[in-house]
Amino acid sequence: MYLKDKHLSGDKKFEDMAGKPKLYYFDGRGKMESVRWLLTAAGVEFEEEFLKTREQYEKLLQDGALLFQQVPMVEIDGMKMVQTRAILSYIAGKHNLYGKDLKERALIDMYVGGTDDLMGFIMRFPFLSAEDKEKECAHIIQKATSRYFPAYEKVLKDRGQAFLVGNRLSWADVHLLEAILMVEEKSSDVLSEFPRLQAFKANISSIPAIKKFLEPGSQRKPVPDDKYVETVRKVLWMY
Repeated sequence: MYLKDKHLSGDKKFEDMAGKPKLYYFDGRGKMESVRWLLTAAGVEFEEEFLKTREQYEKLLQDGALLFQQVPMVEIDGMKMVQTRAILSYIAGKHNLYGKDLKERALIDMYVGGTDDLMGFIMRFPFLSAEDKEKECAHIIQKATSRYFPAYEKVLKDRGQAFLVGNRLSWADVHLLEAILMVEEKSSDVLSEFPRLQAFKANISSIPAIKKFLEPGSQRKPVPDDKYVETVRKVLWMY
């Protein structure tokens, strides 16, 4: 068992009393997908309200739910949280996925920051023109294989352990697996030169909650398609 029951039992009781977290976003990946991943790894069930119309978005604005007039927004523990990093930090801290001390937390922040940089290239990909997509795909693969994956390969080699920090599952591990799978969607053999990342991927993917999340029918979202892009553009007036 990768996540000890004693670490989750108290949080689970509190979650049951407070209600499931509710995620407000589009029916697609974007910045909310990492929140879905982390809640899943923590063993937390969640609900979703998908933004499909401009009217839904404006209602959230009028109700004062969006502090900076942006989504993602997550209702959790009586709060309406915005800013993806704040949401993820809260979930990680609450569910023992944020290290045992300040040093481990700093390392997790550092590794998550690097993964965020890589994900940033991928998240804007669906909104590019067909011509720019071809160029950006090559750019993503180049960045992943020359900058980011070598760094994580070295971390795993230097530590000699299955996890990035503290020899236990953390937010950094979940975030990195998400990024690896995103890059593999662009190039299936992208890990061919990184044996430790291959083993890491197999290890984290085998954690029961994550394994289930990777199966069809879960709340994991598919690769963004034209319908998703059009919905985002329509709701946010991105024309």
